[in-house]
Amino acid sequence: MIKIYQNYLVKLFLNKILKTSLVFSLLTFILSVFEEINFFKDINVEFFFPFFLTVLDLPSTLFIIFPFIFLISVQFLFIDLINKDELSIFKTHGLNNFKIIKILLFSSFIFGLFISFIFYGFSSKLKFIYLDLKNQYSSDNKYLATTTENGLWIKDEINNKIYITNAKTIDNNYLQDVSIVEFDKNFKLIRIINSEKVNIISTKWIVLKPNISINNNVSQLNNDITLISHFDANKINTLFKNLSSIGLFQIKNLIKEYSEMGYSTDEIKNHLYNVLLYPVYLSLMVIFSSIIMLNIKRSKPMIFHIILGVMLSVVIYYVNYMFSLLGINGRIPSLLSVLFPLFVLLIINIIGLIRINEK
Repeated sequence: MIKIYQNYLVKLFLNKILKTSLVFSLLTFILSVFEEINFFKDINVEFFFPFFLTVLDLPSTLFIIFPFIFLISVQFLFIDLINKDELSIFKTHGLNNFKIIKILLFSSFIFGLFISFIFYGFSSKLKFIYLDLKNQYSSDNKYLATTTENGLWIKDEINNKIYITNAKTIDNNYLQDVSIVEFDKNFKLIRIINSEKVNIISTKWIVLKPNISINNNVSQLNNDITLISHFDANKINTLFKNLSSIGLFQIKNLIKEYSEMGYSTDEIKNHLYNVLLYPVYLSLMVIFSSIIMLNIKRSKPMIFHIILGVMLSVVIYYVNYMFSLLGINGRIPSLLSVLFPLFVLLIINIIGLIRINEK
């Protein structure tokens, strides 16, 4: 009999997740498609193209909001159980509140594993396609930066001049072992600038005591020169990859590339830990929502539960966001920035589970 109720709860939980996900998907689609239409308002594209891009971007957005989808899904699940007085029926057959939460916990963890290792891979591939297609219509497409085994490469256009920059590494606000090739708009070589260091703290680059080659004549300058660029240290450190477009197996290689180039890997590690610990996060959210629902008076209207779910989601989101920023900025270790909010949520859940069967 208990196994029948377990299957019933799992199916009901999955049903609520699917329905809540559908609602959030529709809301996200409506909001996002207007943004895409606005982006392409002055660009000649097919009518369906903004809608197609919105669909490609939708899974990665859902991945971000799944914890809140799970929280609200649990609320609706308990509303159903309470309205049908099924909690009392469960108790008469040996299925107390703690066992109900335990079933939801294991179910959410399994769902979380699927989302982390299957759904995330699918969403990251679609996000990559989305960014690749949209970048073709971006006004910034002519300003490019990438990393290879030969270091950092930047293509920039300023005042009808084209600059190809290669640097071996980046150290804080300085490019190291730099070569800058300057062309006119027709790609006719103007000069080659070599320097051991270039200060890129702002878009006004300071090239320290460079060697300048013009028509095979090389001259060594004892003073610094200034170049204007679309890039600075902050932009270079953040523009290479949209992390949601990278699969789990690619992240390891990205960390290695960034380390070799001297870039900060804190943001990448933070993202990796978030994905790997996602099933734990979802499970804790489910326990938290269950405890809240079991401690609320049964007479409260549905709108109260919905508003409460949204408010709790916002609070939890900003707590996680705050700690993520601390990890990304190197104030605390990346792993700690992900684990600490989960630990706090775990403690709250443990306290809430005390005497939960009396509710």
